[in-house]
Amino acid sequence: MSIGIIILIGTTILIFSGLSQRALDRLRLNDKQALLVVISIIFSTFFLPDIKITDLVYINIGGAIIPLILVLYLFIKAGTKKEKLRAIVGGILSGFAIYLAGKILSGKPESFLFDLNILYGITGGIIAYILGRSRRSAFIAGVLGVIFSDIIQFILNIYRGYNVPVFFGGAGAFDSTILAGVSALFLAETIGEFREKIQGGTNKKDMKFEGGEFTNILDERVKIKRDDENEK
Repeated sequence: MSIGIIILIGTTILIFSGLSQRALDRLRLNDKQALLVVISIIFSTFFLPDIKITDLVYINIGGAIIPLILVLYLFIKAGTKKEKLRAIVGGILSGFAIYLAGKILSGKPESFLFDLNILYGITGGIIAYILGRSRRSAFIAGVLGVIFSDIIQFILNIYRGYNVPVFFGGAGAFDSTILAGVSALFLAETIGEFREKIQGGTNKKDMKFEGGEFTNILDERVKIKRDDENEK
């Protein structure tokens, strides 16, 4: 079983147990939406074939299309232009980092005790967090980084005249995509939580997540109080 599937199974357990609720809130996702994404990725990975675009381009549904749909949703939900810019820049730079790591390390894969795709995913995740900062933009940058690295490889293959097919989100790229996104989110959540505790709490401590957006509990309390006063 690949590391990507193991991570998805672990994510499913966290969702059912409620331990991932805080992270999901920051991503503007509820439990049902998150489970739908995870189950769709697992199902398509095992039962649906890669989509052939040309003889040189294949796209994996679970490793590329579904993550891209999720990334598009999160990008639309991003709060500011600055956050969106960070996500895009982080994705591009993490893509270059993953590509360079592949070039440097792929020559001696036997020297490593683990699959290099794990290292690629973690590398992309770390850079995605550093540049993305927020939970949402870090996850976006992590997933985009792996996809951008495949795009870089494809462009260079065409430029050099190599007739080598590129599998977007397939084979080892699937593990890298899942690992990059999850590791970036994990770093953002862990470090973000630590920083919030140092600063005395989160700026959303008076807010709750409902209907896909944060709502202010204090505003609701004031409204209820006013309604009660009007009734009197």
